[in-house]
Amino acid sequence: MSEVDMSFCLLFKNLAFAMFSSLGLFNQTPCPEYPRCSLTPCLFSHDRSPALSESTTQQKTSAAHTLELQEDVDGGDGPRKRRRISTSVQDDTSSLSTSSVSSQSSRESATRPMQDSDDALPRTASRVISPPPLRANRAPISKPAQVSDTKAAGAQTNENVSSPQPVAKQGHAPKTKAPGESLNPRMLLNPPVSHPIRLRLLTMLHEQMTRLNDEVKKSDDASKATLTLSDAELITQALDEESQTARKSPTVYQNVIKSRIMVLKRMKLAVWKDERSKKIAERLPKGVSREPRIPKPIETGLTSAEETIFVPRLAAQQEGLNNHGYVTTIPTETELETARKGVESAQGWEQCDRCSTRFQVFPGRREEDGALTSGGQCTYHWAKPRRPDTVKGENKSRDAKYACCDETVGVSTGCTKAPSHVFKISDPKRLALIMPFETTPASDRADGPGAVCFDCEMGYSTCGMELIRLTATAWPDGREVLDVLVRPLGEVLDLNSRFSGVWPDDYANAVHYDKAAQQMTDDGKPRLQIVDSPFKARELLFELLGPDTPLIGHALENDLNAVRILHPTIVDTALLYPHPRGLPLRFGLKMLMKKHLDRDIQMAGSQGHDSKEDARAAGDLVRYRIGEMWRKMKGEGWMKRDGEFLPPASPEVGIKW
Repeated sequence: MSEVDMSFCLLFKNLAFAMFSSLGLFNQTPCPEYPRCSLTPCLFSHDRSPALSESTTQQKTSAAHTLELQEDVDGGDGPRKRRRISTSVQDDTSSLSTSSVSSQSSRESATRPMQDSDDALPRTASRVISPPPLRANRAPISKPAQVSDTKAAGAQTNENVSSPQPVAKQGHAPKTKAPGESLNPRMLLNPPVSHPIRLRLLTMLHEQMTRLNDEVKKSDDASKATLTLSDAELITQALDEESQTARKSPTVYQNVIKSRIMVLKRMKLAVWKDERSKKIAERLPKGVSREPRIPKPIETGLTSAEETIFVPRLAAQQEGLNNHGYVTTIPTETELETARKGVESAQGWEQCDRCSTRFQVFPGRREEDGALTSGGQCTYHWAKPRRPDTVKGENKSRDAKYACCDETVGVSTGCTKAPSHVFKISDPKRLALIMPFETTPASDRADGPGAVCFDCEMGYSTCGMELIRLTATAWPDGREVLDVLVRPLGEVLDLNSRFSGVWPDDYANAVHYDKAAQQMTDDGKPRLQIVDSPFKARELLFELLGPDTPLIGHALENDLNAVRILHPTIVDTALLYPHPRGLPLRFGLKMLMKKHLDRDIQMAGSQGHDSKEDARAAGDLVRYRIGEMWRKMKGEGWMKRDGEFLPPASPEVGIKW
């Protein structure tokens, strides 16, 4: 090379170094003048070691593969981010040149021997790469203990089951679950202060609530199961209080929150319990008195046998009930065929019962990834919206808000997340395709109860909303005659535990149904038994009923449809105590019990309902109505004599109902 060419090359390298040295664009490119290059420092690489080329290629390949795996795992609805791959090594080995390594380091690395070991490589280049996970947009949860029967619904309860752990079992500390919300201030349109200040105040508020909640756990109060909050509920309560203050008192937000923190810091346990009791009472529907009163005893003035005579008079008339969800006739074969064609053409597409999103169901799991549903996570409000009471003097009506999070309807998309969407089938024809309806068969049993109260709990599966627990009690004494868990026909999507009260642990600890044997749990309670299918549960219920046996419950159309029963003699407390505006509006069982009998039921919060409590509550409401009827009849001149009721017009003639 001539001196002119040499000078031109040096000039080019100096210009290139001035332009690109800080970028490190050429530190992997071999220097064209190596080993004669005398430029210090040089922006090209002077390293000719084959180990460098090999390890660099391996590193790049591994890093690219790792990024591909990360993209596959993150495949969802949200934006994707590429994770940074660390390539730094120890100083005692030859450093792999990167964009952040200076050219002086490159020169020094050329004079050091390469170390032929895996330690010289980054961790991502040396470890064994595991195969990518399934593309399922669902958060995994810990599986419950294995059920003894492999066909158990507990075994079907998989990563799609979104039921949280119960808040508390009687006599035990509450179970915690991954919070639906993190301890991070909720987004507001006009926040009163900056986010770091809100986060600091929220954290302090949550700490004081947690301290008081821990004291409740350690107390010996019999009501601690109701008053104790789970970790998720503590976060939700702190978020509710902080966001409510930010919206209602933005100008004095910091003063109000700091005052609240100091109040909680000095608060005694008794005051906290009283505050928790008031919050629970505030959940009662409008019109129910919240003042503590002595529960009313049910005094009908009749014996149990005489009360049973009144029950048939309370039975609902079948005509017109089919317009409000009750199934009064079995679907014909023609109707079933039409429904079958509709299901086939839908190809598994359903509408979510919680957030109204369209999604697809894959009974038996999708072959590609084992998914049961499409659409990813479900974000929803678990409580119904309520319109606050109007303040006297206000001309405009207040916006309806969700009772679960106090968010305005139409503003918040949801406060709760579930791993998958769920759906419910209400059409009798589609219900009959999954499990046919049956009319109560004739029975000649004389030892059965005079009337039966029953309640069902339902959960979501790939077949819609299915029966998962059936409870029946004798009326009027409330004696338990049947209480079983039921394995649903489809794969479980969500046990709906917040309302059903059935948890994965219940399935895991249940024993096979045996009428003669009753096992007890460690805390002295009867262990739940389980049956193989809804068909078996219906068969057990039919053993207690005849066509003329009064079947008592609340909103019975849901329970009857879950068991697929057509029963001619039903006593529905939703019809006995009708809403002033008529069906489909109706009063809830909890409100009716508080209003008429001054009893609090369904007070376990997110732990769920107790089907035995609900069945007995419906029976007590029927007894209360019978007492009212008999008092009115006595005022009209009716009399009873030797089990016979005598009307006022014909005192000599006995009438039996």
